[in-house]
Amino acid sequence: MCIRDRTTTGRQLTSTLHPDGKMILALEETEFVDPTGSQVLIRMEAAPINPSDLFLMTGGADLEGAAYSAGRIELQVHPQAAALQAARHGVPQTIGNEGAGTVISAGDGDMAQALMGQRVACVPGNAFGEYALADAKMCIPLGDHTVEEGASSFINPMTALGFVETAKREGNNAIIHAAAASNLGQMLCRICREDDLELVNIVRKQEQAELLKSQGAVHVVNSSDSDFEQSLADAIEKTEAFLGFDPIGGGTMTDSCLRAMERVAAAKLPEFNRYGSDQPKKMYIYGRLDKSPTILTPAFGFQWTVSGWLLMPFLASCDMSTLTSMRKRVVSGLKTTFASSYKTRVGLDEMLTKDALLDYAQMKTGEKYLVTPQA
Repeated sequence: MCIRDRTTTGRQLTSTLHPDGKMILALEETEFVDPTGSQVLIRMEAAPINPSDLFLMTGGADLEGAAYSAGRIELQVHPQAAALQAARHGVPQTIGNEGAGTVISAGDGDMAQALMGQRVACVPGNAFGEYALADAKMCIPLGDHTVEEGASSFINPMTALGFVETAKREGNNAIIHAAAASNLGQMLCRICREDDLELVNIVRKQEQAELLKSQGAVHVVNSSDSDFEQSLADAIEKTEAFLGFDPIGGGTMTDSCLRAMERVAAAKLPEFNRYGSDQPKKMYIYGRLDKSPTILTPAFGFQWTVSGWLLMPFLASCDMSTLTSMRKRVVSGLKTTFASSYKTRVGLDEMLTKDALLDYAQMKTGEKYLVTPQA
């Protein structure tokens, strides 16, 4: 690493998919020009591996049969998956949605200059690198918090707060959340308790249910139980949760939630209606943990909506006062409400080893990896 002629040089992880389906993950020497305007240059020190990062790293790829070497992996992507990503063929993609580090250079804008020398959390899209350029408006000053405490302070905390804000905007006082034992799910539990919002948590293992209950969750249902839909309907009846967020995407989870919502709503009808209840029911899909097709059945009437939810469009819909309030809340709660835990820490080289990739690609609950680019 060196600085010369106003250019900083450091390694950056890229993913390049070729038309024949070969995908190359490689640490490339990259030059970062000095920031201008509202930009800042950050020396990256910690970055979590989120499910959204894995799409560019492992999506549709044969991980067992890949060729692993120092700082480089060659994988074969399934032809169907490769064809769906034609727009990126031959174009290297940087990886790493979020992370934290120290601002070492700043543009001449007031907001950028105010961050000079500070530890910040950021969402540069290339956090798996030794350096990253980011817009000052998308940085959160960490104050006395460490970079590890702040590494996951954007995607999961702002998403969880976004769910609550979305519910309030749409007139709901309760939420259903699938895959609820995740880091994000645990944050959402804490937020909903603080905001007096009812929350129905869906998990798939008994130990996950016990984990959430030990943290104060009241309504927890296990999708592996034989009476799952009845238990879900019981929780919906108690909470009046007719809005849900599903990170699974594929399979029947969204369908099960809508069916259970309608079961509760239809039971309150004074007489049978062939078109179902007039209770609005809505599920947001915000991830694809299951890449199979989303299955919907015609068993929940006609008053329903399935929509996508993404963090960046949501943030773009917020006014500045809302954004400022959300950011302040995250920073003040980094050790409590928005605290994250990690299974292990890996440097840039180690994250490209076979053992590490096969492990973190499973996206197991409570087993998130933290990348330390300067190690």
